[in-house]
Amino acid sequence: MSKKILAILSEYGYWGVELVGPLEKLEAAGYTVEFMTPKGKKAQALPPSYDTTYVDPPLGTCVTTPEAAEKVKAFEATNRLEQRRNLSEEVPERPYFSTPNFLRAFEQYFADLKVAQEKLTEEYAGLLLVGGSGPIIDMVNNQRVHDLILGFYKKNQPIGAICYGVAPLVFARDFNERISIIKGKHVTGHCIEYDYHDGTGFLNTDLNMGPPPYCLEYILADAVGPEGQFHGNFGKETSVIVDYPFITARSLQCSFEFGDQFVNVLDKGVKRYGW
Repeated sequence: MSKKILAILSEYGYWGVELVGPLEKLEAAGYTVEFMTPKGKKAQALPPSYDTTYVDPPLGTCVTTPEAAEKVKAFEATNRLEQRRNLSEEVPERPYFSTPNFLRAFEQYFADLKVAQEKLTEEYAGLLLVGGSGPIIDMVNNQRVHDLILGFYKKNQPIGAICYGVAPLVFARDFNERISIIKGKHVTGHCIEYDYHDGTGFLNTDLNMGPPPYCLEYILADAVGPEGQFHGNFGKETSVIVDYPFITARSLQCSFEFGDQFVNVLDKGVKRYGW
């Protein structure tokens, strides 16, 4: 089995410890983590994720610990994110239905996609979707991200997602069946109690959209359906759920436990955890 993991990061800001936490655990277990961004631009940690004075509005407390801040700053100083893959160059874009000679273009898209999915799933043992506010812009409703997820899903390979990195799982669907791949599954993610009223900010843009454009709890709960379950675990310090092949984590406080369970899934064959 490959000892490499592919991490997808937003170009509009990722939450530092949501990468550094699982990265630390995966590397300690002998895995190499490589990076990919939607258009090949360098990902950067969101400033609040290494600011120990930042007070999270819904929680009313400083959520960035000194330990996490130092680890994030140390990682950013390594320039490891200078080496990254460009998703837009490796996974094809689905054509518009108004494209001339659409059927032939659509057939070519599926042929090219199969090759891309096969290449990436052979190279990597699992997929890591890192959270933060940035994914709202360039990961959640990104068809290429969905197709990448589907590649790992079809191969029954682990898919780990934390915070707003969980949201793309809702929209990853076979094009013809159009059913979310998390239907019937147990997942966690940002519960409504964690949602901002204002201040959802991003790097590389002046946009402040106020609250998030959707309630993650609601879209996850709807996607899993009556046979599945969304676990908010509000009031509990952490919330990490394994329902293979998915490893989902609620927010930054879960980063290290999330990493531990990702390793347990890879190395010990864990199929269920947290519910």
